[in-house]
Formats: sequence, structure tokens, C-alpha cells
Amino acid sequence: MSSEGLQQRGADTDLGGTMRLGAYEAKLGANSHVSSVYGGATTISERHRHRYEVNSAYRDALEQGGLVFSGMSPDGLLPEIVERPDHPWFIGVQFHPELKSRPFDPHPLFASFIAAAVQQARLV
Repeated sequence: MSSEGLQQRGADTDLGGTMRLGAYEAKLGANSHVSSVYGGATTISERHRHRYEVNSAYRDALEQGGLVFSGMSPDGLLPEIVERPDHPWFIGVQFHPELKSRPFDPHPLFASFIAAAVQQARLV
């Protein structure tokens, strides 16, 4: 790993074979916006398909800048969801909510985003 935290593929690493694929659980912060989006749930299961993770070495700096890590892997090591409580709707996720969304049964994150956009439009 370099001094910036960037991992480089080498002959003795498995960096190319680290696909995170399938359903993984996340524990939600009790008073988080995302917990309310999921109806007060404290644990969710969502589908992943990626090779990237948030570098936890930057967590303190990101939190000092106002980002809240509101969803974490069950072991508390991997950030799954971030949000900004000072914003009308700012939620970033590591998973793919579109994989569980249907035209007449939208994923809770999509429904919440649309509701926030409608509310914000009424304020303008």
C-alpha cells in the first residue's frame, strides 16, 4: 500500500480478485436519516457488486467535515452508508439499490429521494 492508502496490484496480492458480490448486511445508526428511510430498521441487507471500499484511514477527516457514517458492516469496519444531516437529502451508499427496485415498488432510498425533492420544490 502506498503512503496515500492506494493499493497496487502485485504478484503477491489478490487485488484483482476482490469482487464484493451479493447481499451483505449493514447496521444502521439509530438516529440516522437512513434508519428512518428504512422505517426505523437497525439492520438491512443490500446487494453489492464492486471492488472498492472506503479507506477508513480518512474516516476522522471526513467526519470532521460533516459526513456521518450512518451504516456500517456488522463488524464495524466497512462503511456502507454516509449522510449529511445538514442537507435536505444527502445519502451515499456502497451498494446498488436499483437491483431491488421495481416500477411500482421502488427501493426506499428512491422513494425517499423523490419525496425530499418534492418537499424542496415546494419551498422554492
